[in-house]
Amino acid sequence: MFLIVGLGNPGAEYAATRHNVGFMIADVLHEKYEFGVFRAKFDGMIAEGKIGNEKVYLLKPQTFMNLSGNSVVKAVQFYKIPPQNVIVIHDDMDLPVGKLKAKTGGGAGGHNGLKSIDAAITPNYNRIRIGVGHPQGHGDDVVNYVLGGFSKADKEKIDEMADLIAETLPVLLEKGMAQYSNLIGIKNKK
Repeated sequence: MFLIVGLGNPGAEYAATRHNVGFMIADVLHEKYEFGVFRAKFDGMIAEGKIGNEKVYLLKPQTFMNLSGNSVVKAVQFYKIPPQNVIVIHDDMDLPVGKLKAKTGGGAGGHNGLKSIDAAITPNYNRIRIGVGHPQGHGDDVVNYVLGGFSKADKEKIDEMADLIAETLPVLLEKGMAQYSNLIGIKNKK
């Protein structure tokens, strides 16, 4: 059993922003695989389904990014899912738009959603990092950037990443992070 968490902020004003790329990917997975309807639970929206032979819960925390761990820990404790079976999909400003990386554990890299989850369940979970690029400035520029929308060209790259994740996710669930990360690295070079 796995918990896949797409990170984002609730509300229509955030729907198409860089910071909500995790929600976008969760919606693509929901459409592609056999999931029931999203329902309100654990301070989030959760759907139950299957990817390949694996039972999966798909969670979109509704606590706002900085408190994502509050939602994740409730789902993890209720379903008794160990951190190594948690997959968090999130935006990453350190990667260019259209790049994708995956790993287990590590630091939060300044991402407040990850900091919250790290504090709630330990940092020893799987992360799928979606590149959204980085603004040149600091401070307010970063906030405005992640809460801003994508250009048409960048949105096309994000859609390609969503399709790639949906296509390859069964490898992560069935064979683990090492094989998944290698596969992503190969496909990202094409």
